[in-house]
Amino acid sequence: ERRTRYEIFADLLDVVSKRGSCPLTRASYGANLPVDRTKRFLSFLASRGFVREEFVGDSRRYRITKRGLEYLETFRKMKKMFAALSEELP
Repeated sequence: ERRTRYEIFADLLDVVSKRGSCPLTRASYGANLPVDRTKRFLSFLASRGFVREEFVGDSRRYRITKRGLEYLETFRKMKKMFAALSEELP
């Protein structure tokens, strides 16, 4: 089943938050996305303030922001609510 873009955002934010500071390829593997798509999604999230780009030497790394953590928490709550609503009626 295909993931929505909101699920992909959550997956990327989850990987970045667990690693603390995460390079592009690690985020790509963790979220099960090709590197080119991961780069586009992380750039989008960075432009909206959900992740922050950091440069360590000549490598770019991503770190989740407070806003990104809030998104992740809200997404998880909503996912639980939708799961409860999708249960069969008696």
